[in-house]
Amino acid sequence: MSWWWAGAIGAAKKKFEEDEAPRSYQSVALVVGITGIVGNSLAEILPLSDTPGGPWRVYGVARRPRPDWNADHPIEYIQCDVSNPDDTKSKLSQLTDVTHIFYVTWASRPTEVENCEINGRMFRNVLNAVIPNAPDLRHICLQTGAKHYIGPFESFGKGVSHDPPFTEDMPRLDLPNFYYTMEDIIPDQIWGFSPYSLMNIIGTLCVYAAICKHEGKRLVFPGSKDAWESYAIASDADLIAEHHIWAAVDPYAKNEAFNIHNGDVFNWKHLWKVLAEQFGIEEYGFGEEGVRLVEIMKGKEGVWEQIVKENQLQPTKLDEVGVWWFSDLVLSGAPLIQSMNKSKEHGFLGFRNSKNSFISWIDKVKAYKIVP
Repeated sequence: MSWWWAGAIGAAKKKFEEDEAPRSYQSVALVVGITGIVGNSLAEILPLSDTPGGPWRVYGVARRPRPDWNADHPIEYIQCDVSNPDDTKSKLSQLTDVTHIFYVTWASRPTEVENCEINGRMFRNVLNAVIPNAPDLRHICLQTGAKHYIGPFESFGKGVSHDPPFTEDMPRLDLPNFYYTMEDIIPDQIWGFSPYSLMNIIGTLCVYAAICKHEGKRLVFPGSKDAWESYAIASDADLIAEHHIWAAVDPYAKNEAFNIHNGDVFNWKHLWKVLAEQFGIEEYGFGEEGVRLVEIMKGKEGVWEQIVKENQLQPTKLDEVGVWWFSDLVLSGAPLIQSMNKSKEHGFLGFRNSKNSFISWIDKVKAYKIVP
């Protein structure tokens, strides 16, 4: 089938009314990583009354206590450390009605060998707890990312990646990479909402812009000339969630690996003006090669505390909402382009306007009072 459902900025903002709650469910989702960027979008979209494959019952798993910004989603929240096999078995083996697993989480360690160990263990713990106890399990959707094509963070810039545009049939690189055992859907940089995500570039740039505005400083682009001027792609978190659901319910998408991104291109030179306008900053632009957020944001913890207090924001620490190292990686090199042909040939025609997506996620970060 052609995938036409939703496909618009803000489609996930429809409210789930109490009187729409179904008496029975056609599908039961277990979302591992429910407070992450894509997990949060799945928490919004799956319970909607018109979501394909539904009505959906949704279990959401995360290591931390349920945050306020996730509390209005009609899901059953399970606090569980999936790196702990006993905790995982105790809490997830009881979910005997699960039909679909959406695995959208990861853990970061200092080396890729350690990443392989911890992430492989987490995924195995979930499968070992659920599969023997959920007889109706039909689909496991596993999200990895663009590092499949360019290698782990520690190999960035060392000339070991494939040449773009990246396609799903490219062979694995001869490097340790925890994605190689965890592949089904492969997004690029993700634009979405999750204040504590390890790879949240929009939230990080919003925090940076808020600090620049507070201090009356120019909003300097903290990246390379290549990143500033070249065309790039991004993946809207709601679009990825729709892609997950499509892969889960369309038989033609079973047992395949797919790229997913918005379907258009952008460059940071144009979006930087948008970011500045969203925060009322008049002076902005490219600075010089070698500018890095890790350096710019050193010692800004007190400034952030003042911003939070003055604007009555959600209480957060700067290192919780500003993932400087990740933004520096994304903005330091030439953008990497993936092909969407396979997804489209299999029937997924969803897309997003990247500029509008960028603005909508900035608006959401503001609406939840993470930034002023």
